[in-house]
Amino acid sequence: MKLFTTKQIRELDAYTIKHEPISSYELMERAANALYSWFAQNLSTLQPIVVFCGPGNNGGDGLALARLLYTSGYSVEVYYLTASAHSSDFQLNLERLKAINFLPVEIFSNSGFPHIGENHVVVDAIFGSGLSKPIEGLAAQLVSHINTSGSRVVAVDIPSGLFGEENPFPNSNPVVRAADCLTLQFPKLSFFFAENSSFVGRWHVLPIGLHPEAIAGASTSWHYTNMETIRGMVKPRERFAHKGIFGHCLVVAGSHGMIGAAVMAAMSAARAGAGLVTLHVPACGYEIAQTLAPNIMVVCDSNEHHLSAVDDFQRYNAVCIGPGLGQHPETADALGKILAEINVPLILDADALNLVAANPKLLGAIPAGTIITPHPGEFDRLFGVSTCGWKRLERAREVAQRYQQVIILKGAYSQVVLPDGRVFFNSTGNPGMATGGSGDVLSGIVVGFLAQGFSIADAALLATFVHGLAGDIAASDLGENALVATDMISYISNALLEIEISNL
Repeated sequence: MKLFTTKQIRELDAYTIKHEPISSYELMERAANALYSWFAQNLSTLQPIVVFCGPGNNGGDGLALARLLYTSGYSVEVYYLTASAHSSDFQLNLERLKAINFLPVEIFSNSGFPHIGENHVVVDAIFGSGLSKPIEGLAAQLVSHINTSGSRVVAVDIPSGLFGEENPFPNSNPVVRAADCLTLQFPKLSFFFAENSSFVGRWHVLPIGLHPEAIAGASTSWHYTNMETIRGMVKPRERFAHKGIFGHCLVVAGSHGMIGAAVMAAMSAARAGAGLVTLHVPACGYEIAQTLAPNIMVVCDSNEHHLSAVDDFQRYNAVCIGPGLGQHPETADALGKILAEINVPLILDADALNLVAANPKLLGAIPAGTIITPHPGEFDRLFGVSTCGWKRLERAREVAQRYQQVIILKGAYSQVVLPDGRVFFNSTGNPGMATGGSGDVLSGIVVGFLAQGFSIADAALLATFVHGLAGDIAASDLGENALVATDMISYISNALLEIEISNL
């Protein structure tokens, strides 16, 4: 699914108004009806609601919603901030409220703030995505009043004070803390960054019928990976297929005390469909690997406790290096040799990335077309500390283009960053997956897909989606609190099956 900046969304609004054609007021009414439908499905008419409106079109949305709630029997109070000017659509909706003898209260000072308690639902319609500077003055005081009320807050389109893209200092600027955010047509890019989660809460996309021609024709670097995105990537196997068709991958992983990471990565590669999987581990891991994963071939390093050399890596269809690898100097030397000579698809994860961070000369040796899978801490160690998620993503885009690599920046909405500048936020996954070994499973899935001949972009996108979906299915059966990485391996098959069914 395409995503857009706030500027682009305004352009889509304008296109819809011009070409449908429809007036801006009618488009606002369409948005209000979508908002009302959510309230009707989620809140009883017995729930008291307080709507706070700003002077612009976000405030107009709030007024239109209040009218629909009021005429449907909800207990509604409406307050709006005084201003030197209000938008024309705000004024039209204000007059429509007055026409049904419903009189919103204008707020001139903080003494006009109403009491709101824990039993109220607050609708935040103060400022929308067009905000260009931090909130100040009376509006900032109102935001503080809302945040300290203890009420459930529902934001219209975007929490007031939050910007649509970069929010470098959200905790130092006044921002409404919403429990639910009813975003119109598209989620805002800022919703996908951890530092904004306490403001956004749960977000819900409400379609408002923006012109499909405009959406289809609009160019964007931003995307949301959902079932529609990856549909068709997983194909049924031919009747006479054999293991040689589906590739042979090598997983170079493990060190003393971390053989489990190596095994999980190798098992995940097999679950992802690789025809053959070979695991290269230190000698201490041989019996463990053979016992836990009898379907995996095991090659032992000459060293007992860490990796010291890897031979014949060119004969594989894809190679994964990193899970549980450790950071011994001999391992760093072996990694440097592989990076200098390898000519097959490669994924680097975990300690492979830590070794590169500790030996910066290795960074330039990573071949073009490599997939790297850092979490934010690993990424910052490699490329410098970023002040916020947006800055980190900007840097990831620059790095991906400079080195012609694919970056899977792991997190709640893992970001797959492609060398052409496109970014895909992943839609699957849950907090239960925040557990040791989860990244090893992802790496194994990636190399399993690479071995089968998927392009680096498709392998990264599909693996990230499958990894999250396996976690979601596992959590639905086992709960998030008890989820462990080995559970995810067991559910890779369920995830792939769900994708196959979606193709029918």
